[in-house]
Amino acid sequence: METEVLLEAGAVSRCRRRVHLDHDPAMREVPLAPPDPSAEQRIADAAAHRIEIRDRLIAANPGASWVVVDRELPPPGRAAATQQAMARGADYIWGALLPADRAGHRRGGSELLVRADGGYLPVLVVRHRITDPGAGAVTTPPHDLDPRHAIPDPARRVRSHPRDQMRLAHLRRMLEAHGVASGRLVGGVIGLDADVVLWHDLTAATWPNGRTALTEYDLRFADRLAIAEAARSGGPALAEPSRVLECRTCPWWPTCEAELTAMRDVSLVVRGEDAMELRRAGVSTVDKLAALDPDDEPPIIWTSGPFADAVALARAWLADLTMVRRVREVEVARADVEVDIDMESFGESGAYLWGCLLSGADIGVEQGYRAFVTWQPLPTGDEARSFTEFWTWLREVRERTLAAGLTFRAYCYNAMAENRWLFGSVERFGDFPGMPAKREIQSFVDSDEWVDLFRSVSDQFLCARGKGLKVVAPVAGFTWRDPEAGGEASMRWYRQAVGMDGGEPDLSQRDRLLRYNEDDVRATHALRHWMTTTANSIPFMGDL
Repeated sequence: METEVLLEAGAVSRCRRRVHLDHDPAMREVPLAPPDPSAEQRIADAAAHRIEIRDRLIAANPGASWVVVDRELPPPGRAAATQQAMARGADYIWGALLPADRAGHRRGGSELLVRADGGYLPVLVVRHRITDPGAGAVTTPPHDLDPRHAIPDPARRVRSHPRDQMRLAHLRRMLEAHGVASGRLVGGVIGLDADVVLWHDLTAATWPNGRTALTEYDLRFADRLAIAEAARSGGPALAEPSRVLECRTCPWWPTCEAELTAMRDVSLVVRGEDAMELRRAGVSTVDKLAALDPDDEPPIIWTSGPFADAVALARAWLADLTMVRRVREVEVARADVEVDIDMESFGESGAYLWGCLLSGADIGVEQGYRAFVTWQPLPTGDEARSFTEFWTWLREVRERTLAAGLTFRAYCYNAMAENRWLFGSVERFGDFPGMPAKREIQSFVDSDEWVDLFRSVSDQFLCARGKGLKVVAPVAGFTWRDPEAGGEASMRWYRQAVGMDGGEPDLSQRDRLLRYNEDDVRATHALRHWMTTTANSIPFMGDL
């Protein structure tokens, strides 16, 4: 058992309370939340992505000296192999694990170490997009690992990923501690598209607070180290629980949730900085927030939407209400012919299923649920076929409706996801026969025919337990047939459905995914019907 604190790079970006719990000996026997299936999926996808990038880089730099450290070795063996490769002056070290920096209380490794300017600098390989359209990002071509060739890119700007910069800074400090750091204070990142190497200047004042990445890292690391050492020694906790966005996927959430609920902590209904400021102002519990006058000025500088909404949410929480109305009369746009749409995607790889539920007036198209799907493992060109068939069907429904002199609307829940793959499909498969032009997609998305029920819910209701469809639709009386229904579980079902892990495709999981998707579109149908019939029977926030 370790008797000293050694922090990995992720600690500086994590919730402070999680750092405490990770290092508190009294918490070692406390059961954690089960692993998040979507997180496990992301880890597996990232590992496959790294292998692909490794092979590309080695093939593109054949004259260089490469050392590939076996990731299956135990940590001491990996660290020793990395150290030996650096001592030999290898140009590139893949899978590097640095020896622990015990004096600095750090541990960690990098997908790649590159020899440059008398030492080594880190290059990360990540499975997210690292640039956006714009200008100013400093890049080299995808296989050029020499930072001296980096130039400002006129077509790209840096996409904000603070964790990448914090990890680069962490590795920089470790390389410095071992006396093998490059004279060039930069670090590289290769992203999901692997179309460039993005170079971060760790000494540039690029952070919103005017700090450099190294300065920001040093301050955060000192804070997390103090928390961890206090927890390890049994001293007073330097970080108390508070509900934040990270809680949704944190293994310690059951522990924190029980503690916060027992305290009736204000962060159960107000999150982030506002919750912390409310505590400092003496409004530490949901009860105290609920007792405030919603028409008064908030006791702090308020940043989270209307203060009256926060007071109403607190009152709804105390009354054990999932939803309350923000408006006197709930409304939702309806039409003679309606289609509910739900898309299923697999991470960043693509959209494999477009499910539709047609209802309303008879226009000569069979009503009910219909799925447009590809069961070829993503990414696949067959996605273009399934999407084109979906769009051709939707176009026919719209045209028939118009020809009959009737009104048409299509509904989804949170159009951000559907819109992403509506446009993404056109951009990736534009030459496929029958693929619509981008302007046709844009015209549909911008029209009144495309209705985002998530926005309708957000505008007209306060939701004390979240606004996800799996939370809201049950209030309307809808129940999913599958007890495990959820986005995370569907990722696991998809892998089995297409035989992604090497086995035979599981046809029963394909049926399961189709039932799940059908239930999703029927849930939006039920929600819309409820909003236009009985939703006004739930409490109004002004009456709480």
